[in-house]
Amino acid sequence: MNSPRRRSLHRVPLSLREALLFEAGIKLGGIFHQYLGIPVSPRTAGPLARSIESAVELQPFVDRVRVRIVPARGGAMGRGRFGYRYVTAEMIDAVVTLSDGGVRVVARLSYRADLRYPLMRVEALKSVPEKRRRSPT
Repeated sequence: MNSPRRRSLHRVPLSLREALLFEAGIKLGGIFHQYLGIPVSPRTAGPLARSIESAVELQPFVDRVRVRIVPARGGAMGRGRFGYRYVTAEMIDAVVTLSDGGVRVVARLSYRADLRYPLMRVEALKSVPEKRRRSPT
């Protein structure tokens, strides 16, 4: 099944490029705002990142998601039963790759210490051969 065309999803005419850039921002914003504050430890960071990837991969136009959570970038960790941190902006590094209609967008969310800010940015935008997508199962 081919992916739905974004032009038909918006109320204003958008190019495939504009629509994919919009979608990338939505996905990165979702990762950032949905997962801040969730408990995390060095033992659970990997499984949490895989869960986030699996959830985002369900969304339209997503080809690939890579999420890394680095608990060491957080504040002090408790002890014993309280031996965890909560996810902060500094811990998240996420890359999403989306494509549709021969357009591919790669966007990233990562903390920029020099800005003291979790920056979302477009890393790549290019034309690619259109591939057929599998039907959802």
